[in-house]
Amino acid sequence: MHRYLAKFSLALSLGCAAVAAWAGAYPDRPLKMIVPFAAGASSDMLARTVADGLATRLGQPVVVENRAGAGGNIGADLVAKAAPDGYSLVIGSIGTHATNSLIYGSMPYDTVKDFTPVTLVASVSLVLVVHPSVPARDVKELIAYLQERPGKVSYASGGVGASQHLAGELFKYLAKVDMVHVPYKGSAGSIPDLISGRVPVMFADLPLVLSYIQNGSLRALAVGDRERSPVLPSVPTLAESGVPDYQANAWYGLFAPAGTPPDIANRLQREVAAILEQPEVRKRLIAQGANPSGMAPDAFKAFQRKEIDRWKTVVQAAHIKMD
Repeated sequence: MHRYLAKFSLALSLGCAAVAAWAGAYPDRPLKMIVPFAAGASSDMLARTVADGLATRLGQPVVVENRAGAGGNIGADLVAKAAPDGYSLVIGSIGTHATNSLIYGSMPYDTVKDFTPVTLVASVSLVLVVHPSVPARDVKELIAYLQERPGKVSYASGGVGASQHLAGELFKYLAKVDMVHVPYKGSAGSIPDLISGRVPVMFADLPLVLSYIQNGSLRALAVGDRERSPVLPSVPTLAESGVPDYQANAWYGLFAPAGTPPDIANRLQREVAAILEQPEVRKRLIAQGANPSGMAPDAFKAFQRKEIDRWKTVVQAAHIKMD
């Protein structure tokens, strides 16, 4: 009996040691980070910032791959179906991980059940910009301008269900105006038409249009956050501008496949949070209009569910649907 117990204890010890060694070895090969949108967008910028930092901290390359299409569903689905081993990650958005499930008649993945939320990387201010050909100098003037031209003024977005689209529909709903939605394959793709005036209005990711605001190519009327942006302190919020209860921004977070071990998810969160706390990284992101986060996995999971519930009313009221 004593001999049996000794052998059992030895086997158990070796097994625990093997598990510990496996966990401690992560990562032992390159990681892949999918960006489900086109290059040049805010998600792409944040992904590359995080990937560069992770590569240094983890000692393994982190390959960023843009896989755009279907409102981000194509890229997100690749990670949903990947092995839950911490080597496949996706920079998700309000679309891929909240509202697409409310908009698309058929989804290739379950927005909640097929992913392990790792951390919110950053929220990005959305700014209401107009081409200088639009005579409005503030939101009230824009509302009056649109009310005189129902259905004749267009606004751009990065795609059906993207944060820019939802922000525009929320504005239409609360301000009681009518605009024509023009979706692009990624928000960066809208810029040539926006600065040429072909599509004169957009709720744009601030990092994407900040330089155009600064050089006068676009006019900023308001920001969608509850508070003013530190990089555009003179630009009021939509709520300050006569649209009560308006609040909309873009957010981007890191997700892994469902079933990813908690120790791996927690380690990735800690590493990303440390990257975002680096003074030079934090300063650069804030200067571009992003608000770094790094929240813990459980808090991020609760945030995701809250966002799904919050936008359900807007999606239903605006009849946003994709077949």
